[in-house]
Amino acid sequence: MDAPGETSMDIDYQTALSRGLLPIREVARQTGVIPVTLRAWERRYGLVAPLRTSKGHRLYTEDDVVRIRLILTWLDRGVAVGQVKGLLKEQQPPAAPEPTSASPWEEQRQHLLEAIGSLNERQLDERFNASMALYPPQTLYRQLLQPVLEELEQRWRGQFGRQAERVFLHSWLRTKLGARLYHNNRQFSGAPILMMNVSDLPMEPGLWLAAWLTSSADCAVEVFDWPVPATELPLVVARIQPRALMLYSSQPISPGQLPRLLNGHRCPCLLGGPAAAIHRADSVPGVILAESPLDAFQALSDLGLLHNR
Repeated sequence: MDAPGETSMDIDYQTALSRGLLPIREVARQTGVIPVTLRAWERRYGLVAPLRTSKGHRLYTEDDVVRIRLILTWLDRGVAVGQVKGLLKEQQPPAAPEPTSASPWEEQRQHLLEAIGSLNERQLDERFNASMALYPPQTLYRQLLQPVLEELEQRWRGQFGRQAERVFLHSWLRTKLGARLYHNNRQFSGAPILMMNVSDLPMEPGLWLAAWLTSSADCAVEVFDWPVPATELPLVVARIQPRALMLYSSQPISPGQLPRLLNGHRCPCLLGGPAAAIHRADSVPGVILAESPLDAFQALSDLGLLHNR
């Protein structure tokens, strides 16, 4: 299943679309792989080879979309992007790596951990940028960010300097992912997804990760990083008029406060973060529980709220 060679088409863009070919933005919408990553897969690894119009517009076939989804299956099994082409040539069915085999992601995780341990923002930024150019956000979260955050939580137990590392990482995450949201929001119209921190913590990394994953699916996202009094929440919702509301916390919420926070909104409501597990037994009827950023992303996708401009 090797990628075909690049072919230039002597027809205009609209004619090509009328023949069922897909522009790069539509392929990104269908597969979740952003255009910059699709172009990197083409140029650096030859994983896909779209057709081109005489003016250079990339156009993809339905077979290309099938191929991209197969690539994603390999990546989700922990295979590095540089190894996928050979597996596609051999037409091997995607399988989980052997338990004894070293994950190709391990080196990338160690690079991030070293940068965080040395409080080196430039190194952390460069390492993450290199990965972000080659992998879609959901794969990056599963294979890189989530394992790194879990390992750090273990490392920070009783370690001197843990608060310095925590503040450094959380500040970087907010800046990095906030910049992506700002850039993406300038391209989208329509009501946003509103995500609000309702814990006592000044920074919830899971909130920003959920916002980043959602924003990467062509959806505007508004983040309130600091808690808003329960009495002012209806005012915020009335003014922003979001297409959905997610309240996020890694801490318990007073059971009596949950209905005040989550009832009375006309849009779908989610309770995100560890609070979703803590309050599973006493959650508000009709409210969707999303313990992880990926759970929140999937719930919003299932509601049909993503990919709307």
